[in-house]
Amino acid sequence: MKLIDDISTQAAFLQSVRRDIHAHPELAFEETRTSDLVARLLTEWGIPVHRGLGKTGVVGTIVGTGQQSGARAIGLRADMDALPMSEHNSFEHASRHAGKMHACGHDGHTTMLLGAAQYLARNRDFDGTVHLIFQPAEEHGGGAREMMREGLFEKFPCEAVFGMHNMPGIAVGSVAASPGPVLASNNEFKAVIRGKGGHAAMPQLGVDPIPVALQMIQAFQTIITRNKKPLETAVISVTMIHAGSVPNVIPDECVVQGSVRAYTAETLDLIERRMGEIATHTAAVFGAECEFHFQRNYPSTVNHAAETAFVREVLAQMLPPEQVITQVPIMAAEDFAFMLEQVPGCYAFIGNGDGDHRLPGHGAGPCVVHNPSYDFNDEILPLGASFFVNLVQRWFAQPRAAA
Repeated sequence: MKLIDDISTQAAFLQSVRRDIHAHPELAFEETRTSDLVARLLTEWGIPVHRGLGKTGVVGTIVGTGQQSGARAIGLRADMDALPMSEHNSFEHASRHAGKMHACGHDGHTTMLLGAAQYLARNRDFDGTVHLIFQPAEEHGGGAREMMREGLFEKFPCEAVFGMHNMPGIAVGSVAASPGPVLASNNEFKAVIRGKGGHAAMPQLGVDPIPVALQMIQAFQTIITRNKKPLETAVISVTMIHAGSVPNVIPDECVVQGSVRAYTAETLDLIERRMGEIATHTAAVFGAECEFHFQRNYPSTVNHAAETAFVREVLAQMLPPEQVITQVPIMAAEDFAFMLEQVPGCYAFIGNGDGDHRLPGHGAGPCVVHNPSYDFNDEILPLGASFFVNLVQRWFAQPRAAA
């Protein structure tokens, strides 16, 4: 593994920054302390800072010393927000705020980009401009979309944009990057079934919405097995059913909610249309009515082929061949997808290991993201920062057309 020596010597500093952020988690669009920390460090390193995009977003700009530095630019992105969940860990840097936790590693993502920023600010021998995008609200709220709505790429034009997420289960020292869809779209649905309530002992006098809901839920799965092409992947998950308040009363209403994941727009269009048809007509068969809502949150994260090939070339110069791996697409979602819809780029995945790095005092659960026992692996901070730096240097070392 070839790391940048000056970044490796900063490992203890990067760990302290990461653990400080972890101990002070902030939710979507509330990342005031985190953005203050990011802006302060960037300013100390001589990096001009723009604040306020997406409410708490921070963009730092580093201009290289090359002749074309004003003509070419790329973006590097890290997310900053935490999750609304309680941490089960009790080590020293565990969350100090009940109901808030960095359970997805955004503390580490922010720190890796800060590590790269510190080095690039001191070593500007590249022929281009780097925009450091510290984004709020990845988990809830679509912070990438909000920064873009407020002019992110108009104010800071980029010919390509790159991001990275830690991945538990991938060995430390390995990084995955693959072209095409790597993460699914994130969508929600809500079916409000309205029947006619009454006494549980006299069901013939009413229209019970609960059997309607049960039929509807089963029929939704036929979209996956009988309407969708077998080789196209998608998931419909019913995650909430709410009806009734007492055992002897048939309710007037039953609400069914859940999540839909898919990789292609065509598959998602099919699912949305068929779910609406099934919801409406199933209710009608039973004499009920149904109000169906479908909300598209995040699109599928689709890596661009040329930029992904470039990322793999960078990784090949840093890591043994067996550690530059393929990312198997998963059904999680990521709002970096919005950026990739507007600007070509690649989203890579850096191995976080299997949890052996966790200190005494960690929770009993597995070290996987969105788990109260998770913790980011500080060992990979220098690797992530070195990757970002090497990416910048190699990108601007080649002509734009080749890139």
